[in-house]
Order: sequence, then C-alpha cells, then structure tokens
Amino acid sequence: MAKAIQHQLFYPKSPEIVWDYLTKPELMSLWLMPSDFKPVEGHEFQFTSKPQPAMDWDGIFHCKVLEIVPFKKLSYSWKFGNGDGNLNDSTVNWTLQEKDNGTELLLIHRGFEGWETTPIFAGMNAGWLSNMNKILNLVNPEADGTTPA
Repeated sequence: MAKAIQHQLFYPKSPEIVWDYLTKPELMSLWLMPSDFKPVEGHEFQFTSKPQPAMDWDGIFHCKVLEIVPFKKLSYSWKFGNGDGNLNDSTVNWTLQEKDNGTELLLIHRGFEGWETTPIFAGMNAGWLSNMNKILNLVNPEADGTTPA
C-alpha cells in the first residue's frame, strides 16, 4: 500500500506571505534548495543539492509545475534518482488556508509506492517537516518552530 508524506503547520502570517516562501526562488533557497522555479503551470525546474550516493541520489530533483492557484494551492512533480535516467516519480502538493489571522499550510507528498520503508521515504518525511519549520522560523522568528497545527 502506498504511503504519503503529510504535514500540516500553522503560520501566524497571511497566505500571501507564506505563498512567497513557496514560490520565490530566493526565498525557497532559504528553507529548501536552490532552484530555477517559476510559478507558471508547465514550467520545468530543478532543485539542486549535494549528491548522496548512499541513498542512490544524484542531488537533483526534476520538477514540473502541475497546478497553481495563487495563495491557495501549488502542485509539482518531484522526480529523483541516481543520474542513470531512471527516476522515481512523485508529486508535491501544497494547500494554504486562511485561518485564525494566519495560514494553515498542508503538505501532501505522494508517489512512494514500494518506498514506505526505505531511507529515502524516512529522510524525505523528516526533511519536509524540518523544512516547513524553517519557513515558520523565517516568517515568524519569535516562534520555536515546533508547534504543529
């Protein structure tokens, strides 16, 4: 059975502010990785990081914007592999909802059929939560970054 990564956090800032951290490459690099992202449906982009041969990863995430609804929803493909052309295909979905003078941000990352018990799945699960907390600390420096919604 396929398992999805799912995390939800509350940010005491408007959806517009949180959205900027999900869609502006200069802000994305502060909490995720450098990229050539553009908030345009169909745009193909990459996130780049240090390769991790132990996890059979070449350091590149190959992505494509699938859906964009400003300040509400962002979806992109998320493909990765060891550089031999065989890529693991998954999808990252962000949903923003205005709530209590802030924003509830939901991440659902699907497409891990067969990967549920691997270091890749465990690493991405922990990594996404850590990165979402980085956004919280960037938009709200007085927060400790550990308060889930």
